[in-house]
Amino acid sequence: MGRAGGVILEGRDIGTVVFPDADVKFYLDADAEERARRRTEELVKKGVKVTFQETLEDVIRRDRNDMTRAISPLRKAKDAVVIDSTHLSVEEVVEKMIQIIQQKGN
Repeated sequence: MGRAGGVILEGRDIGTVVFPDADVKFYLDADAEERARRRTEELVKKGVKVTFQETLEDVIRRDRNDMTRAISPLRKAKDAVVIDSTHLSVEEVVEKMIQIIQQKGN
């Protein structure tokens, strides 16, 4: 899968382990506080009782665990384009990605 191109995949090690030779790679990031705010909002909408502080601690713990794990630790691929989504909507992130992909295609 993916060898012939034409696929879009996401995951914490897609560009570094699974498809290190992908044509375009993105590393999406956002402040831990913003990610916790988004996650808290998402969970509350689902009816989960959670506090922002609990969610923030979970986000920070997950980041630390993912970055320090022995097998396939979270890291940015050397050739990945970094997009900080802290102050961007989903639509704005997608638009940035499309622009970058189109630029690489020229």
